Amino acid sequence: MVTVYLNDSKLEIEEGKTILEASEKAGIDIPTICYHEKLTPPGLCRQCVVEVEGARVLLPACITKVRDGMKVQTDSDRVIRARRTILEMLSGSTDLTAAPELKEQMVQYGADADRFKDTRERTYPVKDDNPFYMRDYSKCILCERCVQVCSSDIQFSYALTTTGRGYKNKVSTFYDKKLPETSCVFCGNCVAVCPTGALIASNEYNLKSEGAE
Repeated sequence: MVTVYLNDSKLEIEEGKTILEASEKAGIDIPTICYHEKLTPPGLCRQCVVEVEGARVLLPACITKVRDGMKVQTDSDRVIRARRTILEMLSGSTDLTAAPELKEQMVQYGADADRFKDTRERTYPVKDDNPFYMRDYSKCILCERCVQVCSSDIQFSYALTTTGRGYKNKVSTFYDKKLPETSCVFCGNCVAVCPTGALIASNEYNLKSEGAE
């Protein structure tokens, strides 16, 4: 067991646990985006950053292990500013209309959805290449949950990957092939873990489209 201090509250927790796990045990909410409890924490989005005494930079709570005597601030001004900026940048580049959890975080942190309104939006045509689900990557925030669940974390199909760099970075199939031409087994796990509606069952997509009309 090690002793850590979360927002000045003392907590005893097993060695090897992460700050995120410690905060959950203490009943302290730390927001996440790319993190999923059933997947390997990737530490990509940085929405779960916290301020650790002695560290020069903010650290992601999902992959940072606790150590004895560690002092952590989960809601300092610096932390809140970082989380708010991440949400504002996502809002400026990605369609978050089908991401309820991110909408709630926008309200929680007072994020200005128009702060980066001149940002070049990431827009892609909807991919409808199979009878089971649609891929609307204009809603993708590159959390890589779908890639993880499709690979060694759960399914071992390896049908999805990431491609490109910088602005052109996106989730895709290998060589951008249609899903029926890949190793996809249409298990639906990628749809289940997607937090933004970028992957959605075809019948649900069609119902929403009809409702919009």
